[in-house]
Amino acid sequence: MKQMGETMVIRALVFDVGETLIDETRIWSRWADRLGVPRLTFMGVLGGMAALDRGHQEAFQVIRPGLDLEAEIAAWRRDDPGGLRENFDAGDLYPDVRPALAALREAGYQVIVAGNQPPQAYDALAAMDLPVDAIHTSAAWGVEKPEPGFFAKVAAVAGRAPREILYVGDRLDNDVRPARQAGMRTALLRRGPWGYLHAASPGAAEADLVADTLTDLPRLVSRLT
Repeated sequence: MKQMGETMVIRALVFDVGETLIDETRIWSRWADRLGVPRLTFMGVLGGMAALDRGHQEAFQVIRPGLDLEAEIAAWRRDDPGGLRENFDAGDLYPDVRPALAALREAGYQVIVAGNQPPQAYDALAAMDLPVDAIHTSAAWGVEKPEPGFFAKVAAVAGRAPREILYVGDRLDNDVRPARQAGMRTALLRRGPWGYLHAASPGAAEADLVADTLTDLPRLVSRLT
């Protein structure tokens, strides 16, 4: 007979992508070069957006007011068709990702990747042959975080009750709060500009746990009840 609260046990972990699995340093550095500003300047403006609880898209308007980002991406593709441009590859994977995901699967957890990413990100992630059960992107789903529909999709593909899912990300606004509102458990990763600032804020208490590295997760998740 099932005990009350059994469904509270975490069965699946679902991971954001940018600054959770992927180190975006090279991406933002290439963007700085493309826009003709020093890399430190662009990184600093991104940090400012994080501190103001604003999205990274707004950094482009600070650097170049009136920029049509989609048009710029298309022009960049024409100028450098063989380059990575705004994309990532296995060289951008944080070093703790493979061992952490492998350890979680070995511990019996379902491991899924699902984040706000453009269409080409799926192929890039699939090519890394990560130890995960599935990979999903907002582009394929047609809905982005923090929309409730994104987290409904997460629960559907996991085939789990929301309370059996731990969503792992680096932001309170895009990850922790909307996942929590969807009934999921949450982990805030202290990584990237938003992650460091959000982990130091009072809002960090909204997460079920705060982790410094992904390799902390097997130990921390086992303590959740």
